Amino acid sequence: MFGVTILGNNSAIPTAERHPTSQVVTSNDQVLMIDCGEGTQLQLARFKIRRSKMRHIFISHLHGDHYFGLIGLINSLNLLGRTEPLTIYAPPELETIIHLQLDSSFTQLKFELSFVALLAEQAGVILDEKDLQVSYFPVNHRIPCFGFIFDQQRKKRKIIPDQAHAYEIPAAYYSQLQEGADYQRKDGLLVKNHWVTLPPSKGKKYVYCADTIYDEGLLPYLEGADLVYHETTYLHGLAERAAERYHTTSVQAATLALKAGAKRLLIGHFSSKYTELQPFLDECRPVFPNTDLSVEGATFIV
Repeated sequence: MFGVTILGNNSAIPTAERHPTSQVVTSNDQVLMIDCGEGTQLQLARFKIRRSKMRHIFISHLHGDHYFGLIGLINSLNLLGRTEPLTIYAPPELETIIHLQLDSSFTQLKFELSFVALLAEQAGVILDEKDLQVSYFPVNHRIPCFGFIFDQQRKKRKIIPDQAHAYEIPAAYYSQLQEGADYQRKDGLLVKNHWVTLPPSKGKKYVYCADTIYDEGLLPYLEGADLVYHETTYLHGLAERAAERYHTTSVQAATLALKAGAKRLLIGHFSSKYTELQPFLDECRPVFPNTDLSVEGATFIV
């Protein structure tokens, strides 16, 4: 499974119904968090997401609605007896902030907490394990801010059962064929891998585009994505305010998805001034029909 679960879909100020930004990406047995706004750990419990499986947390930038829930989550993990390492990918100042909070409360963590600094000049791949690769890229906001690309890479080749059987390859060897190995038969024939397998099928791509002004310079990162998340803080009637605050409107996000050739658009980071979210869809879908709201608790399969 490769999916995105929404924990929080609001911008700076929480409402009674909506929480600040946070998402969980699930890739097979991996659970990765993107941003950790206030109240995130309550949302994890509410939607029954296993915190114990999280090994990586990605923080896009240091506006509070994207990381104020992090120290509480770290503390709770510690109180629950976590021993597995946890890695946080974030602007470099966050390491100082978290350690100041831990040191001020004389908290001794029972698990290894490490940080990977996100710097615009070093953008690129930051995680490559199993069948998932994560990279980051700079977006255009008031402070250093980054988006993330989650590429689920299918590395195993596909067996052609009839061919494998015709060449008398035992089923016990199929796992090695999937890894690209040839097969040496007892009669001396070397069965080439490409005779009995097909290349891996194309993987899926999810792009998380954090807080940003409308910027067509982001198109290369979004190009061809199966699912793009893009902030839509304001409806298009407030385009001038969006630009002043380095945010994006509904129509602008839909336009970017269209130009990028994305397959699906997920919108969020809604301003607390809006009580109804349907108008965001009403503005996006005429431009980019395959648009969905990032409803809290919903999981979107990539």
